[in-house]
Amino acid sequence: MYTSKISGLGHYVPENVVTNDDLSRLMDTNDAWIQERTGIKERRHIKKGDGNTTSGMGVKAATIALERANLSPSDIEMIVFATLSPDMYFPGGGVQVQELMGMDTIPALDVRNQCSGFVYALSVADQYVKTGMYKHVLVIGSENHSGGLDFSTRGRGVSVIFGDGAGAAVVSRNTDGQGGILSTHLHSEGKHKDELALQGPSTGYWVPEIIEKNPQEDIPYYPYMNGQFVFKHAIVRFTEVIMEGLKANGLGLEDIDMLIPHQANLRISQFIQKKLKLSDDQVFNNIQKYGNTTAASIPIALTEAWELGKIKDGDLVVLAAFGSGFTWGSVIMRW
Repeated sequence: MYTSKISGLGHYVPENVVTNDDLSRLMDTNDAWIQERTGIKERRHIKKGDGNTTSGMGVKAATIALERANLSPSDIEMIVFATLSPDMYFPGGGVQVQELMGMDTIPALDVRNQCSGFVYALSVADQYVKTGMYKHVLVIGSENHSGGLDFSTRGRGVSVIFGDGAGAAVVSRNTDGQGGILSTHLHSEGKHKDELALQGPSTGYWVPEIIEKNPQEDIPYYPYMNGQFVFKHAIVRFTEVIMEGLKANGLGLEDIDMLIPHQANLRISQFIQKKLKLSDDQVFNNIQKYGNTTAASIPIALTEAWELGKIKDGDLVVLAAFGSGFTWGSVIMRW
């Protein structure tokens, strides 16, 4: 068995900044209302004509990650692409990345685990590298939320939260034995699947049925979220899966140098920080600038924390996510 490590990181967000005041012109909301409930001040949205797509943003983030890993696209032996917002219903974004980056006919795997998508994708890459099958796996989380949100007052409870962007990591065989991914921990609880979901269009709720049976004011092809229910479960599962990862490695909360939580809601992150008694230096949040970018949120935040010098060699880094499904997970790694 080998060990794996992250050898390169990159992220990309669209240039178009959408502030809370901008959204207040589209729906009955305001900056104070949004910040009080989510901590978000602004987010990035793809702008018509800017050329951005889910897979395209993933390629931009991946290109930076490869450069920092001193690798070329030809060195990558597998792509794991996490998103809830692919450019097409099928095929997934992984094969589009393969084409856009001019890679060989390597496997491309798509992960549809929404907010925990990057943690799940990273665990897959970790296992492929650990077993010796591949030396370098490209992991991408990318989202185009703005193309599918309800920007009316009806949809404000969801639409003010989400932003667009992409993050990428190269997972490589650890040849020097220093640092690396120590363990990953994954869970799901499908009985709560309807509490945070997009029901249609889908094969179970297709377009003709939507048009025929649903009045305009009850459109099921916009995301639904039971906010309080999700919040209550998130704070429990976040704590459980972080502690599970630490315990598996004989570590404690005092050993954490940096916790990167999925950027779902700043209030959730603050609650977890307080519950675990972590200092501000031990937790990194950037939801204030980007909103919730779902599968992209952890790699964007991880990249920014590293760029800012908040993550250094030898640090214990913990990633944790919770979201639709419900699914949740954690990654424990030594940088």
